[in-house]
Amino acid sequence: MRLINRHPDRSGRLLLILLPFALLLFAYFAGSAQRLTENPNDKLLPSASQMVAAVDRLAFTEDKRSGNYLFWQDSAASLSRLAMGIGIAAIAGLCLGIAAGIIPLFGAPLSPLLTVLSMVPPLAILPILFIVFGLGELSKVMLIVIGITPCIARDLEQRAREIPQEILIKAQTLGASTWTLILRVVLPQLLPRLLISLRLMLGSAWLFLIAAEAIASTDGLGYRIFLVRRYMAMDVILPYVVWITLLAWLMDLGLRQTIRVCFPWYEGAKA
Repeated sequence: MRLINRHPDRSGRLLLILLPFALLLFAYFAGSAQRLTENPNDKLLPSASQMVAAVDRLAFTEDKRSGNYLFWQDSAASLSRLAMGIGIAAIAGLCLGIAAGIIPLFGAPLSPLLTVLSMVPPLAILPILFIVFGLGELSKVMLIVIGITPCIARDLEQRAREIPQEILIKAQTLGASTWTLILRVVLPQLLPRLLISLRLMLGSAWLFLIAAEAIASTDGLGYRIFLVRRYMAMDVILPYVVWITLLAWLMDLGLRQTIRVCFPWYEGAKA
């Protein structure tokens, strides 16, 4: 049998999924053990016990200065900013995508504008955001919004243009107004695609959040990572990176399950 036609069974697929992670962990801890044997004060590759101790100190021991559990305080701060930014971007991207993809009078000016805006590096305008919105929460949220909204809107615009004209014409023949057409025909088609777009933009949203927190913040996951880097505290940085990755994966899983539960017809339509 040709290799291209061979498919793993369920247990084999699980093994193949876990294998690269196991190899990465083995390579890391082998390198860590070697470096710590040569130099017990080495900070580049901390051992598992060092990272566990750092997590215990930050997550389960009150900070003497503030009285808070820093790990959970940072997580709550970052997740609230991320949720607000993604929520605003989703609503704005959906409205802009529908307007640009369905209504020609709006699409003529919006489509090229969205194309240009999606090419602007959001991190390049971060200083402008700090000047305009200050160093508070708004500037961090706006960086996420400005960073991902044009891409979401362009994706939804393209999906809106792919809706067969026959469907739109039939709805108008039955007396549907523009608003009825958008709410009853276009919106149900775009909602699952919106969730897919959010899945694709999660990585970028986290990137913008971490960058904003690293430059101007007093809490948050990005703030803590860049605060301890001056001490080369890899025993703190690595668990924080793993935690961010886990949170992003859980958000992606949640969006995927939402699509499966709320729009079961979408996968069948694609097939």
